[in-house]
Amino acid sequence: MIFDLIKKRRSVFPAQYNDRPIEKETVERLLEAANWAPTHKKTEPWRFKVVMREKKVALGKFLSDKYQEIDSKPKQIKIRKLQENPARSGAVIAICMQRDPNESLPEWEELAATAMAVQNMWLCCTEMGLGCYWSSPGLITYMDEFFDLNDGEKCLGFLYMGYYDDAIPPSSRTPIEDKVEWL
Repeated sequence: MIFDLIKKRRSVFPAQYNDRPIEKETVERLLEAANWAPTHKKTEPWRFKVVMREKKVALGKFLSDKYQEIDSKPKQIKIRKLQENPARSGAVIAICMQRDPNESLPEWEELAATAMAVQNMWLCCTEMGLGCYWSSPGLITYMDEFFDLNDGEKCLGFLYMGYYDDAIPPSSRTPIEDKVEWL
C-alpha cells in the first residue's frame, strides 16, 4: 500500500551501501518514475545527470579538489567523504532544474516539481530495496565546471544510491494534529 511505502522511505547513506552494482535498466526505471511528477504549465523542469562506473571516482575527485580549493581550512574527514561517497554508491544522479526560459511561473514551482520528481524516484528506490540519499552540498554551485549545464539549468544536489544489507530503523514524526489548523 502506498501509505506503508511512504512511511518506510528513509535516507540511506553511502557508508551503508554494499558493492552490489545497480543496473542501467534500474536507473532508467527510476528516471521514468521521476518523469511522471506533477508539473505546472507542463514545464517539466527536472534534468538528471547519471554518474556511473569510473565517472563516480572523477566526481569524487572533483568535489574533494574543489572543496580544498575554496576552503581555507579544509577538514580531512570532509575531503575523504567527498571522495568516497560517489565511489561507494552504485550510481549517483545529479539533480538539476531547467528554468523555463519564459519564466511563465515562479521559480519555486519548478523547484517543487523537481523535488517531486526526486520523491518519485525515492519511493521507487524504497520499493526496489535500494537506499538513497539527497545531498545538497555547497559545492553544487560549482557543478557547471564538471557537467555541461544548459543556460538556465542549475544543479540542486545529488541522489546517491546503492543496495544495502542492514535493516533501516523506523522513524517517527510528531503528530499531524500539531501541524494542522482546521478552519
